[in-house]
Amino acid sequence: MRRNLFLFCVLLVSIAVCFVLNLLLGTVHIPVKDILSILTGNRGASEIWYNIVWSSRVPQALTATVAGAGLAVSGLQMQTVFRNPLAGPSVLGISNGASLGVAFVVLMSGSLGGVALSRLGYLGDVAMSLGAIVGALAVMLLILYVSQKVKGDVTLLIIGVMIGYLANAVIGVLKFFSNEEDIKAYVVWGLGSFARVSGDQMVLFVVLMAVLLPLSMLLVKPMNLLLLGDEYARNLGLDVQRQRMLVIASSGILVAIVTAYCGPIMFIGLAVPHLARSLFRTSNHRLLMPGTAMVGACLALMCSLIARMPGFEGALPVNSVTALVGAPVIAAVLFRRKGQY
Repeated sequence: MRRNLFLFCVLLVSIAVCFVLNLLLGTVHIPVKDILSILTGNRGASEIWYNIVWSSRVPQALTATVAGAGLAVSGLQMQTVFRNPLAGPSVLGISNGASLGVAFVVLMSGSLGGVALSRLGYLGDVAMSLGAIVGALAVMLLILYVSQKVKGDVTLLIIGVMIGYLANAVIGVLKFFSNEEDIKAYVVWGLGSFARVSGDQMVLFVVLMAVLLPLSMLLVKPMNLLLLGDEYARNLGLDVQRQRMLVIASSGILVAIVTAYCGPIMFIGLAVPHLARSLFRTSNHRLLMPGTAMVGACLALMCSLIARMPGFEGALPVNSVTALVGAPVIAAVLFRRKGQY
C-alpha cells in the first residue's frame, strides 16, 4: 500500500515537472521570471512572449496531458477486453476510421469544392475534427454491432484489423484522385501533433476528456471480472456481453476524441499499460486505471517536450518521438515480463 502511494506521488510530481518544463523550454528562450510573470497575468513582459506562453505552450501542455491519459486508458481497456498484450487503441480500426473521416473531408474538398481545406484556417481545422469524430464513431458503432454477432474475441480482433485495412485502401484511392495540396494537408495531420489544439478548441477538448476519463473509471469492477474469464464472470453475475460492449465503447470514444483533435498518436496506448503494470506490479484495475492515466500523461508531456526542444527548427512529428522514446522501453518491459501474459 505504501509503495503504491509512493508511486502515485512520484507520478504526480513527474507530471508537474514535465508540465512546467513544457512551459519553460522551446525554440524561443523565455526567462523563468518572465514565465512566472506571464502566468500570473502580468502583461509587463514582451507581448510576443505572452502570446507564445498562453497561445502555444499552455494549450500544448494541457493537450498532451489529457491526450496521453486518454490514449493510455483506452489501450488498457482494449488489452483487458481482448486479453492480448498487443491490443491498442488502433487495433479495432477506430483510428483508421478517424483517418478515413479526415481523408474524406480533406482530400475531397479540393476535388469537389475547388478550394483546398488547408487554406480555410480555423474552419478547416473544425471540419477535420468533425470528420475524424464521425469516422471513428462510425467504425466504433460497426464494431459494437459485430460484437453482438460474433462470440470470440479473436474473431472480433481480426474483423477490426480488416476494417483498418479497408479504410486504408479507401484512403489510398482518395489520395490518387486528390490534388497535391490536399494530400500534403492530410499527411501533416497524420503525423500527429499536440500543438494543433488552441483557444476554444483546447477548452472543449480538455472539458470532454475531463468528463470521459472519470466515466471510464466506473468500468473498473467489470474489467477486473473480465480478467477472470467469461464463464467465471458470468457465475459472479456479470453480463459479459454488455460490459464488453461498454468497455469497447468507452475506449472507442476516447480514441475518437483524441484522434480528432491531435491526429493519430501512435504507441502511447499500446506501451503505457505495460509500463503501468511493470511499475505497480498488479492486475487490479483500481490501481492500474489511474496509474495508467498518469503514466500516459507523463509520457505524452515528455514526448511533446522532446519534439520541440531548443535547437530544432519548428517541431518534430509526435509519432516519430513516441516511437523513438518508447519502443526500446516497451521491448525491455515485454522481455522482462515474458510468460506473464
